[in-house]
Amino acid sequence: MKSRLIGGAIAVVLVLVGGLLVFSYTQGADERAMAGLDPVGVLIVQENVPAGTPVEDLSTFVRSESQPSGAVAISALENLQGSAGKVTAIDLVPGEQLLAERLIDPAVLETPGTVPVPEGLQEVTFALEPQRVVGGKIVAGDTVGIFVSFDGILEDGPGQAVTQQVFHKVLITGFQRAEATAEEPVNTEALPTGAMLVTAAVNDIDATKIIFGAEFGRIWLTKEPDEATESEPTPITFDEVYP
Repeated sequence: MKSRLIGGAIAVVLVLVGGLLVFSYTQGADERAMAGLDPVGVLIVQENVPAGTPVEDLSTFVRSESQPSGAVAISALENLQGSAGKVTAIDLVPGEQLLAERLIDPAVLETPGTVPVPEGLQEVTFALEPQRVVGGKIVAGDTVGIFVSFDGILEDGPGQAVTQQVFHKVLITGFQRAEATAEEPVNTEALPTGAMLVTAAVNDIDATKIIFGAEFGRIWLTKEPDEATESEPTPITFDEVYP
């Protein structure tokens, strides 16, 4: 009886030892196979990553994995060192290698001739003639004063025509104009022609006021840098121009 128990125990031990040896051999074979393929570390995308994601936020979306060198792209990144300040150029999908060209300067994502919209604001575009836009010399990134004129619209009568500066230092995020077609003498700047499309970053209430001014009045812009003096809003009528 005892000999049968001892024999059974030995058999169980041999099975366990055999299983461990097989597992160890299999693991070793995988490692030997990978070693034969000259593995390298590369960052692999684990989750969907939207375009414009800062590198500083990428660590939660990628993981370093060993891949056969022959299957790793030349520009694949091993880590995020040296990529600070960049953003993803396109949407990234799970399973792809993170390539160096997928990370770019955030300014490259912006349309030429535009600047980013500050958080919490929205853009509104309106058309003006060149003389109402400082002769067309405004560019994206400038700040402007916005003036609106009305032809005396009052509830109880025609009233007087009035002009007032309604906004100070509004950020221009985009500016488009037609190129001048007339040939000009050397060292003479060509006059801009056609309507200018001005895009400004404002809040929702101010956007409504600008649209109202464009629909029912006339808008005029001044180039108003940060250091320009801001006076109290003063409606100007004929009596103020010729007191």
